[in-house]
Amino acid sequence: MDAFFASVEQLDNPSLRGKPVLVGHDGPRGVVAAASYESRKFGCRSALPMAIAKRLCPQAIIVPVRMHRYLEMSDRVFAIFDEFSPLVEPLSVDEAFLDLNGTERLQGAPEAVARRMKKRIRDETKLTASIGVAPNKFLAKLASDLEKPDGLTIVHAEDVDHILPPLPVSKLWGIGRVTEAKLESVGIRTIADLRRVPRELLERHLGSEAERYWNLAHGIDHRVVTPDRDAKSIGHEQTFEVNVADPDEIRVVLMDQVEHVAQRLRKHGIQARGISLKIRYGDFQTITRSRTLATSTNSTQELWQAARDVFNEWPFQPVRLIGVSAERLSSGDEQMPLFTDPERERQKKLDAVADQINQKFQKRTIGRGVRPK
Repeated sequence: MDAFFASVEQLDNPSLRGKPVLVGHDGPRGVVAAASYESRKFGCRSALPMAIAKRLCPQAIIVPVRMHRYLEMSDRVFAIFDEFSPLVEPLSVDEAFLDLNGTERLQGAPEAVARRMKKRIRDETKLTASIGVAPNKFLAKLASDLEKPDGLTIVHAEDVDHILPPLPVSKLWGIGRVTEAKLESVGIRTIADLRRVPRELLERHLGSEAERYWNLAHGIDHRVVTPDRDAKSIGHEQTFEVNVADPDEIRVVLMDQVEHVAQRLRKHGIQARGISLKIRYGDFQTITRSRTLATSTNSTQELWQAARDVFNEWPFQPVRLIGVSAERLSSGDEQMPLFTDPERERQKKLDAVADQINQKFQKRTIGRGVRPK
């Protein structure tokens, strides 16, 4: 999706359309969560300190993050994805991979499918999407970024040696600023540079990741599109643009993530026997903790209780990222207990009603709240 958070704000508030919009906290430590394309012309971008963004674009309009609204629109977009392919792998709230192999006789050429998908998204959400069509996941993601906004880029296998070499190495999946700087220190700035470097040198600077980056530099990516029903885990995480010092604020986000994960489990008839939390602190230290559940479940309440308990066990300090994953997944056909638990049955009915309401309106009309600890 194109400038997703900012585009949703412009959709909901027509007075913002055509104007530079920054989504994020307008404070001394505020950081831009999303920048509209109008503001990007001035050099604004996500993850930029808000103070710098305001200097670059003094006329920018700053609006707070409304994650619940973005997730509602995400659900509507993903409902459209599901109609085009049974193999949809969510990458984030506004991005996914779709495998179109085997759908040609029914739907036609991939480019035609992509054009219809773009039209459906625009007609039903009033938002625009950029799509990349390619032989593998890396090339498709790369292609989706080449002609934003509202782009459609097709990369054929024979195009790889023409498109990839001039691009900076930062375009390779997984190369961040630290690795980019490390490679630049030895003269590797473009994908062409990386292609020319002996494998031994790459291994010296990139360790076990050297082979993966070499493959990506040559357009090789053997990963398959893995939908939720075939995944080993189903998770959701959020990175905050500033460190969040209020644990109750984190619990609200965590509850929303648990609801999202539980709904995805129920959608595919999957249950989880484990829950895992990932926390990145303000100093970028990342910690993961897991817990085995007493029984397999896809109940929002049971998953929330487990996730909340794990979270509460940590000595709290300001958080930069929070994520939750359901693990040890099964089809849910385990032996039923001899006696039913009335409370569990009540929660099951509540989940079913909530799912029906949200599905009917194609958004999260109803959800759970969190009591302050």
